[in-house]
Amino acid sequence: MEECETRIIKIDPEDIRMKLKGAAALKVKMENQINYIYDFEDGSLINSKGYARIRVVEDLIHNSRHFYMTTKKMLSQDTYKIMEENETEILNPEAGKKIFESLGLRLLQSVKKYRESYRYRNSLIEIDINDKSFCPFAYVEIETKNDGDLFEIVNLLGYSMEDTTSETIYEILHKE
Repeated sequence: MEECETRIIKIDPEDIRMKLKGAAALKVKMENQINYIYDFEDGSLINSKGYARIRVVEDLIHNSRHFYMTTKKMLSQDTYKIMEENETEILNPEAGKKIFESLGLRLLQSVKKYRESYRYRNSLIEIDINDKSFCPFAYVEIETKNDGDLFEIVNLLGYSMEDTTSETIYEILHKE
């Protein structure tokens, strides 16, 4: 599946929540996550702006736990990123980790974050608040299928496209 994705960094989460509420966006997720990021020894996945991940999700809305195995690969990075994402829900995160390791991947890091997601038309707006040791600021990520929706959402949130970045979180953190 391909998605158009951009970020606005160093946001005020409460301000974004109020704007989304005013636009009648539907809150679809409130979750605590642990993301286990994998790569090959040579760093080839992250160097090519991709990665492999096992995600453990504590769903705070439905009081449940879910586990996902994912690979992401950047297809282009202009005004926004176009990513190829392959994801499946798994029953056991340990089994997923063993599959990655059997393919020669190694665990790079585990990142904890709180994510709150909103559906606005056919787009997803996600407020991410990471463990401060990984990322010291909150950001919003917008995932959509087309330019028009992306521009509309950025404006709805009170920003312009100049306030967005198509950089990966690793590129952003490297510059901080």
